[in-house]
Amino acid sequence: MTIEKEEYRQRRSNVMAKIGHGTAIFRSAPMVVMHNDVEYVFRQDSDFFYLTGFNEPEAVAVLAPHHDEHKFILFVQPKDSEKETWTGYRVGVEAAKDLFEADAVYSITELKEKLPQYLADADRIYYHLGRDQIFNDTIIDMWRKFMAAYPKRGTGPVALEDTNHIIHPLRLVKSDSEIQMMRKAASISAIAHNRAREFARPGRYEYEVQAEIEHTFRLNGAMGPAYPSIVASGANSCILHYVENDRQIQEKDLLLIDAGCSYNYYNGDITRTFPVDSKFTSEQKAIYDIVLEAQLKAIDEVKKGNSCNKSHEVAVKIIVEGLVDLGLLVGNIEEIIQEEKYKPFYMHKTGHWLGLDVHDAGVYKSDKDTWYILETGNVVTVEPGIYISPNLKPAEGQPEIPERWRGIGIRIEDDILVTGDGNEILSAAVPKSL
Repeated sequence: MTIEKEEYRQRRSNVMAKIGHGTAIFRSAPMVVMHNDVEYVFRQDSDFFYLTGFNEPEAVAVLAPHHDEHKFILFVQPKDSEKETWTGYRVGVEAAKDLFEADAVYSITELKEKLPQYLADADRIYYHLGRDQIFNDTIIDMWRKFMAAYPKRGTGPVALEDTNHIIHPLRLVKSDSEIQMMRKAASISAIAHNRAREFARPGRYEYEVQAEIEHTFRLNGAMGPAYPSIVASGANSCILHYVENDRQIQEKDLLLIDAGCSYNYYNGDITRTFPVDSKFTSEQKAIYDIVLEAQLKAIDEVKKGNSCNKSHEVAVKIIVEGLVDLGLLVGNIEEIIQEEKYKPFYMHKTGHWLGLDVHDAGVYKSDKDTWYILETGNVVTVEPGIYISPNLKPAEGQPEIPERWRGIGIRIEDDILVTGDGNEILSAAVPKSL
């Protein structure tokens, strides 16, 4: 299951149509050091991968639609048998031209010599200032030189513009091939969640459940976790990004698992919360009922033509109403929402874009008052929650929280594809009803 060459070609064409007489430059992800001289497993930059499918470090892609001969140019690491013995095979300059359909391919060592010819007649440079400060400086230095020469030459890039607003709107709408990839990521993630629910029991450690989940990812063909797996028992479930996973699970604990796999760089992101000994306490059940209702109603709002914030508004209202009914919040519903007095219990948004990145590329607002309107092909998560931390401090004017409620954290998350006539829950294979 892959993206075909034709789709990569079309993606580059879409970007070139938007940049007109400019030149766009995309840098591969850097190798990141774990400790001393040991590196993390390489993960390509998502924009770079989206346009090329090329999965090696030390590479640069250039799109120059105005150039007479070369529209798509790659700079890659050359073949080097000694280095490949230590760090793995490289595609190399010669093979990259055919495999990735570049009009020209050069060694990365030739970048400073060859890149200026693709900038000289451009009216602007499109480049995102990323984490590679040395490369950032290289691009800025080239631009400065062209700016200095402009009065005499009368041509050259007069502006440096970010690529994000060009490429990220394209990434927001998934193609049929991308949707297949995301269905697969969600399917494998669901298998792992269902296995974790069978495996988890009092006495096991959170990391044992984590190991079972991540073993299941790899066993079913995933690249591995899409993000650090959260396996949070007891009061740990109130920590949004808990990753220590070292506590021993106790009787009557809730277990919150937020885990998803990456499949060919496309990601799943699923959360479920359940009692490890199969039975909720009355307080746990009361909170679970609220979160589940909020999630189901929020999913209903994920459809073409709705704003991307509609599901959050619906979820917040249901959560506030539920907490008022339980006496954990007091006052007028609308005022509580307006004054955000619910935030000690629910401090995050109800979802995010999902795709090549777990928190995927794309804006949520076009200006401070205008939310993005959902389109067919968008993929979002819907993940309301209620977290009653042992250390929770109520908002001003709100009641103190009785001890029996403290330590309960519940989140339910699914991956939702916007379709032409509604939505598809990609992660529906993981049960969540009582």
